[in-house]
Amino acid sequence: MASLINKCVINSYSRRLCFHLKNVYSQNKNSTQIRKFSKTTSLLSNRKYSEKHEWVALNGKIGTIGVSHYAQEALGDVVYVQTPEIGATVSKDEEVGVIESVKAVNEIYSPVSGTVTEVNEKLSDKPSLINESCYDEGWIYKIEISDEKEVDALMEEEAYQKYLKSIH
Repeated sequence: MASLINKCVINSYSRRLCFHLKNVYSQNKNSTQIRKFSKTTSLLSNRKYSEKHEWVALNGKIGTIGVSHYAQEALGDVVYVQTPEIGATVSKDEEVGVIESVKAVNEIYSPVSGTVTEVNEKLSDKPSLINESCYDEGWIYKIEISDEKEVDALMEEEAYQKYLKSIH
């Protein structure tokens, strides 16, 4: 276990898991109750990604939408987020909002079609949540998905990582 933790490859998506594993291991060195992990965070992720760097995480027919770590990093410090209207019906790849950063203003595109059911109200007071926690606290809106086939067409974590490498 120690060698696994010491060799933990830290990238933007596994940093938190590796940190947690190191803490658990250091607190329980003499304990035999440490669980062994055989998969990486990509297995733990249920997110799908668009080529425009939005992600969707499913919970039944409700999808939570946000921007990827890559996108928030490219934007820099986010200072304003315009979210879509609750109840709005949106189509895949339709512009639904705006993210303003110190570097630029970028549109938010819906990775799937459906009806907006909720927006992250915390972003109006603290848009920097997108930088601090783009996959947890920094989600942008939730949508009731109207065409589940659109989700299937999005990239899994591994495919998205390959896509990022191909555009650089």
